[in-house]
Amino acid sequence: MGELRAPPVTATGADGTGADGAGAATASTAWPLHVLMPGDVDDPGSPSGGNAYDRRMCRELAASGRPVSEAAVPGSWPRPDAEAGAELARELAELPDGAAVLIDGLLACGVPEIVVPQSGRLRLAVLVHLPLADETGLAADVAADLESREGETLRAAGAVIVTSDWAAREVTERHGLDRARVHTVCPGTDRAPLAHGTDGASRLLCVAAVTPRKGQTMLAEALAKIDDLSFSCEFVGSLDRDPHYAGQLRRAVDQYGLSDRVRLSGALTGRPLAEAYDAADLFVLTSHAETYGMVFTEALSRGIPVLATAVGAVPDTVGRAPDGSIPGILVPPGDIDALADALRRWLSEPTIRRLVTTSARRRRDGLQGWPEASRRLDEVLEGLHHEQTELPDSPDSSESPESHGQHEKRRSP
Repeated sequence: MGELRAPPVTATGADGTGADGAGAATASTAWPLHVLMPGDVDDPGSPSGGNAYDRRMCRELAASGRPVSEAAVPGSWPRPDAEAGAELARELAELPDGAAVLIDGLLACGVPEIVVPQSGRLRLAVLVHLPLADETGLAADVAADLESREGETLRAAGAVIVTSDWAAREVTERHGLDRARVHTVCPGTDRAPLAHGTDGASRLLCVAAVTPRKGQTMLAEALAKIDDLSFSCEFVGSLDRDPHYAGQLRRAVDQYGLSDRVRLSGALTGRPLAEAYDAADLFVLTSHAETYGMVFTEALSRGIPVLATAVGAVPDTVGRAPDGSIPGILVPPGDIDALADALRRWLSEPTIRRLVTTSARRRRDGLQGWPEASRRLDEVLEGLHHEQTELPDSPDSSESPESHGQHEKRRSP
């Protein structure tokens, strides 16, 4: 997903609702939710769409009255060492019988030997941001092993939560899941001011961790094909996720003579990230796989048109304006010539720029907010919590220290 950090959530109102007045939980339904996330969820040097989604959902649910207890588990997920695996096992074992648990799929899906034995006593929901085997560049045997492990985990879960309808269809079919247990909860987007841009054309922005799945070297090659035109491009995203690939990108920029036009800014958050968006005329991301792509809606929330590869859920995420127009340009994945041609048309044809920019500004009004997204997640979790199963009765939330809308963070030692 993209390189974003969630802003602080507004405090719960006196009536027990969130800032928008629509609480997801009431005093009579406020059973506690336990959330397990990757250890780097709050690392400003390595932001990701998945981490931003996890963090923001926790805050929104807590703000609306749902008691949320968090644990961030360090480790090289989804293939942890023994110490990290043991820590996850301890976190799960310490939860009371019948507890409602939301666990990030990056933790859960690679270790069915840890998660599946707990699925019989916990109300377990697994949140899949990206199928593990879809990460670009994996060896065939590694991908096959992760695929098998993920399927075993998801088939044991009480609910599987994904971020797009495309992802729901994908994980259901590839793992033979019961479709009724696979739920779409799309991310939200914060309303943002319209971007000022630079000159309306030449300032390009790419926001994503620099990894093979995001395809930045392909974008650099496409930019080299249009070096007769005036443009600049800023790559915003962690350079530490895959240092080898980041090195490839740097060498490509130098090899193509783009050093004076391309900037690798690393990970940005807060005001610097907002400033990068504000200066952008066109948002560009050439992913090889996406199950949603939060950065697309972050750009559209500012009225910035997008140029993207039509892969996975991207066409649905980019969506359409009320008049049916596409707020950007979509190209086939892996087609560098098509990408270069689309960039050339954007830079050379004012009519195309006017049409897609107008469409992007209209599209922003139809984007889902985070309160709406969290209400949908809470509905799914409510259904799981109240299912008639053979699980032991869950603890009385009124007796829990977390039963009054508190937002507790549990940190691993």
